[in-house]
Amino acid sequence: MVTYRPMDRPYEKAGVLIEALPYIRSFSGKTVVIKYGGAAMVEDALKDAFAQDIVLLNFIGIRPVIVHGGGPRISKTMERMGKKPTFVQGQRFTDEETMDIVEMVLGGLVNKEIVTLINRHGGRAIGLSGKDGGLLKARKKGVQRVSKASGTGAPEIIDLGLVGEVDRVEPDVLDALEEANFIPVIAPVGVGPSGETLNINADYVASAVAAAVGAEKLMLLTDAPGILDKKVQLMTSLTRKRIQSLIRNGTISGGMIPKVDSALKALDAGVSKVHIIDGRIPHCLLLEVFTKEGIGTEILK
Repeated sequence: MVTYRPMDRPYEKAGVLIEALPYIRSFSGKTVVIKYGGAAMVEDALKDAFAQDIVLLNFIGIRPVIVHGGGPRISKTMERMGKKPTFVQGQRFTDEETMDIVEMVLGGLVNKEIVTLINRHGGRAIGLSGKDGGLLKARKKGVQRVSKASGTGAPEIIDLGLVGEVDRVEPDVLDALEEANFIPVIAPVGVGPSGETLNINADYVASAVAAAVGAEKLMLLTDAPGILDKKVQLMTSLTRKRIQSLIRNGTISGGMIPKVDSALKALDAGVSKVHIIDGRIPHCLLLEVFTKEGIGTEILK
């Protein structure tokens, strides 16, 4: 008689596959946009797990589109080149020299590393920036702050340099790649109205891309379990009204604000669900898509 350890029992492995079956059926043929960033882009084991997840999703008929970040890598490269990174209200000030570094790091080093990793695990990934095929049309972005100099408390607009926000997405190039069963990997760099290159927040790019391609899901990888309450407990499901309340009382703050803002924009544009999940968990994408409980925080209309 064969004796199995609890985790080695074949029927338990079969149970995992059976649990995934309705989700495979439901999402096959659908597009899922994934914002890739944080620790999942740094630790080798997590990078491999992410690439394996993407390849598996693609093989079973789900169409992944990846938008990646790379802020820490940009900052390190700037420092090596003798240029100090400058941030204004969490946004990187981007002059022409900084923009050259941003484009080199995001569109070159980081993008091609992700493409190579996915392809090494059996996928067919192609790297793009928002400049390719006119994918991301953008406009310059400024931030407001209360002017102390005027003494009136009136807002002033701070020029962030070559920082942009998405004006529109031209999805034809993505549609063509997906039709040919390629996996698009997008660096968040766009083209301004005069042809200038603009640096764009990857969360907002992922949201805009998800809306443009009619994605079933938008998944934002973070270095947190999801959205936490005041007691540091995970909130597994939230609505717009609840999110707005949590922002007002300070529960949602800092770097989580652009994530929930981009999530709400995606929902407004027709994306069915948005998930903020912990990219530090190996195979977090599979756990979110193919299990009943999922992980992280689900944001609904």
